[in-house]
Amino acid sequence: MTVSFRSLFAATVLAGTALTAAPAMAQDESDISVSANVAMVSDYRFRGVSFSDEDFAVQGGVDIGHSSGFYVGAWASSLEDGDFGSTELDLYAGYSAALTDSLSFDVGMLYYIYPNASDVDDFASDYLEPYASVTGAVGPAEVTVGVAYAFDQAALGDQDNLYLYTDVGFGIPETPVSFTGHLGYTDGVLAPSADGTAFDWSVGGSVGFMGLDLGLSYIGVEGPDVHGIDDTIVASLSASF
Repeated sequence: MTVSFRSLFAATVLAGTALTAAPAMAQDESDISVSANVAMVSDYRFRGVSFSDEDFAVQGGVDIGHSSGFYVGAWASSLEDGDFGSTELDLYAGYSAALTDSLSFDVGMLYYIYPNASDVDDFASDYLEPYASVTGAVGPAEVTVGVAYAFDQAALGDQDNLYLYTDVGFGIPETPVSFTGHLGYTDGVLAPSADGTAFDWSVGGSVGFMGLDLGLSYIGVEGPDVHGIDDTIVASLSASF
């Protein structure tokens, strides 16, 4: 479920990219900016859980931002062909703005759609998840603290889900190398554990070359009743336009 990372973190990152990307018509000043991204990943992990059956996935998205801070976007990924079908489509819209020179915020709504999900017994799959985050500079690093809350909906069995997370990223000066860290906590129906709580985490790095980004991350999920989900290394190759 961008839930790439499709994740919420991915959605936030892509939204930020859209807001800072060069206008589509470089020769003209424009209040609207458009960006796109494509990626291949060795395993599509969402909040520590594989949605591609620990197999290869293809992902991509398009983002449109306005100078006012409002943005909309769409992101998609291939999935394991199960109850949720073979495709995930995430639509999102929000608003991002600076609070100070080193602090910004982002609020929005994310809609998870599974176009070819099972229709057996009126199986419900699509759901909404509002989100909010604050990002600031801490020394050479950029730190994001965020929350996402999926309220009671049919696709969630009329239950809710709370997700809290922190992301840290920094680059090595004068190099194309950067590193990231992530810690998340799920409390609710989407937790991959019987007691409804779980922590997910990741550490990773990436290097840019010839317009591409090659990434490597170590990802895991922990909880008192989490079974059968192994920590894994995920490789990715991505490009943004």
